[in-house]
Amino acid sequence: MTAPDATSTYMTGRLLVAMPTIGDPRFDRAVIYMCAHSEEGAMGLVVNKLLGSLTVSELMKQLSLEGSAATASMPVHFGGPVETGRGFVLHSADQTYDGTLVVDGRMALTATMDVLKAIAAGSGPRQALMALGYSGWGPGQLDDEIQANGWLQVPADDDLVFGTAPDATWERALTRIGIDRKMLASEAGHA
Repeated sequence: MTAPDATSTYMTGRLLVAMPTIGDPRFDRAVIYMCAHSEEGAMGLVVNKLLGSLTVSELMKQLSLEGSAATASMPVHFGGPVETGRGFVLHSADQTYDGTLVVDGRMALTATMDVLKAIAAGSGPRQALMALGYSGWGPGQLDDEIQANGWLQVPADDDLVFGTAPDATWERALTRIGIDRKMLASEAGHA
């Protein structure tokens, strides 16, 4: 899948930022990196919600893999409510593995153990984020949610995805598009 052009309504390679009107507590103040969006549906990972204090090293131990100093403090994110037992690594596209989906030339998604082993060995991608589960939408579902003022779209960049503290990502994403969170209504209105 290629990155969308400027006139495309598809969000691949962009961030979705939940509006206060989203109506689903799992997505309250969520920022989602969109890995795929087409007429067939959409898939993305929440990049600003952690799964408690679980680290990648602890997760690897559960999988009988050896962690390292690189994975000891790497948190595990809540990627979304779909397939919550399945792991995904969103990472810089400087490294790819069997089954890697290169999203937009800058970012890639891998759901195999190869990337975790490489990160633990110190030979993994320059930047990476581990998530359990993903956020998914059926055909037209995301488009309907956007029309209902559930989501805003923001250009993705490495700093927002990998370099911002999870609890600051939502507000920083809004600021990037010139929106002050205090100006957002908690209920949708229609003219």
